[in-house]
Amino acid sequence: MTLVPVRRLRAALVRALLALARRIATHDDGVRSLAGSYQRLRAPGPTGWQRMAEQAGTPQPYGELPASSLTSAQERGRDPRSAPSIFVTARFRSGSTLLWNIFRSIPSCTAYYEPLNERRWFDPRRRGGRVDETHRGVAQYWSEYEGLADLAQLYDEDWIRHRLFLDADACEPRLERYVATLIARAPGRPVLQFNRVDFRLPWLRATFPAARIVHLFRHPRDQWCSSLLRIDEVPLAATLAQFDRWDHFYLRMWQQDLRYAFPILDVDPGRHPYALFYLLWRLSYLFGAAYSHVSLSYEDLVGRPDQVLAELIRALDLSGAEPARLNALIDKPTLGRWQKYADDRWFRQIEDVCESELSAFLAQRCGGAGSAVPATRLSGSA
Repeated sequence: MTLVPVRRLRAALVRALLALARRIATHDDGVRSLAGSYQRLRAPGPTGWQRMAEQAGTPQPYGELPASSLTSAQERGRDPRSAPSIFVTARFRSGSTLLWNIFRSIPSCTAYYEPLNERRWFDPRRRGGRVDETHRGVAQYWSEYEGLADLAQLYDEDWIRHRLFLDADACEPRLERYVATLIARAPGRPVLQFNRVDFRLPWLRATFPAARIVHLFRHPRDQWCSSLLRIDEVPLAATLAQFDRWDHFYLRMWQQDLRYAFPILDVDPGRHPYALFYLLWRLSYLFGAAYSHVSLSYEDLVGRPDQVLAELIRALDLSGAEPARLNALIDKPTLGRWQKYADDRWFRQIEDVCESELSAFLAQRCGGAGSAVPATRLSGSA
């Protein structure tokens, strides 16, 4: 007779606990606490995962169980982990489409445009036909994805907004399969041009160790102006709290996800949005420089194409690449556009504060002096 009240009480307690958990998960302090717990309860490190993967490739202990699928890529003729792929990492509005178009024009390469883009290039019904008018010489982005409609089974749009930071030992089997499928199905040397892997490079490099990573960066002031689409769009007195109406390239979305891994991005909403933009640019630059095999600036690419393209071809051992023909794809833009937005002093004030914050942030986490972190040299002019 007493069992019924006990069951009701237990059910009521479970509901209350679930409701509390949901409230915690929607509150910033709760998410920070959960993120800290996750860091303490880490999964096995890279060595542990590698040992498990090696063991998983051996025959099953019971004959009626299915054979491991880890050899499927090798059976198709290309192991994605050992394939000499090329990954391009860059921020939005940094010239990454130009670099992709250069790779696309090399006969030996199969260059995939922004594989994580929400337009889902492999799906004709979702991708539409729109092409950014600032992408000179590009008629469409998706021909390399033809015949890959089955990628829809793997694609996850959450990749554009969640888990933007992945450490080397992160477990992301779905993303790994998605990238591995693109590599395995490429008729030429796979080139994947990303705008969303800045802070996933540790994972990408550990997961695909044979790949070569090319890091492209652009002067943050010009990149900021390019991201506004219209240079007079955001007033100098604008605040981050007002920025949503002008946020064309996911600045606040990235902040919401990455601030738990990088608390320095929890920028006061009363500051100018360029402060958040610069901090993201700076962290992205540091990750790119640390984890890439080749790092180049957009300004060098468009200003010295003969030399830069020749060096890139050598560094990546690109067969069939003709520097003179690739050079013709470059329509040199006007640099230093930021001077129409604000003068050097205005930008410098924000950047100096950000650099001081970044130096203290990294020093605290590395246990060393902030001065040990070299600042990126910005000339203040194009």
